[in-house]
Amino acid sequence: MRKIKASASYEELDRENDSEIVKTLSPAEAQVVREKNPLLSPWVVLAGQAGAGLVVSLAAWLLTADISVGWSALYGSMAIVVPGALFARGLMSKVSSINPAAAVTGFFLWEMVKIGLVLAMLFAAPKLISDLSWSAMLVGLVVTMKVVWLILWFEAKARRKSCKLNVKLNVISQSSSNKEI
Repeated sequence: MRKIKASASYEELDRENDSEIVKTLSPAEAQVVREKNPLLSPWVVLAGQAGAGLVVSLAAWLLTADISVGWSALYGSMAIVVPGALFARGLMSKVSSINPAAAVTGFFLWEMVKIGLVLAMLFAAPKLISDLSWSAMLVGLVVTMKVVWLILWFEAKARRKSCKLNVKLNVISQSSSNKEI
């Protein structure tokens, strides 16, 4: 840890910090960073949410031996997955990537559409599901919303494992090429 002079001005400290922290990447370096840290597709998250919703609905049906409880839990999870899919599709459209202002506007627009669709699906639930179990529907809804953190954790764990595997493969290939020489 370095010592800071008591008489140092803010400008001097800023210049010191800027030179240490900021490094402009070349296009090749930026490409390497992008390849090492690929973006997580929203479709992977939505697939995980849909899978969790199916598991919850099957568990609810098997634990209660009542099919309407299972349908209620499934409907609750679909009240999250269907609007989320619409939101992801809207954000990935070409219109949303034209410029930053269009992206921000698109984000808020599709978020409002998503919230409206969730509310509409919840209000329509009693008419669509006979013998609706509100508690099972809410369990399906909450589990589907909260499973995102578990999906992100598994994805990060899989990426760490693949990075370690790549490092091992590089070490093995380097050691075999050194033996040939």
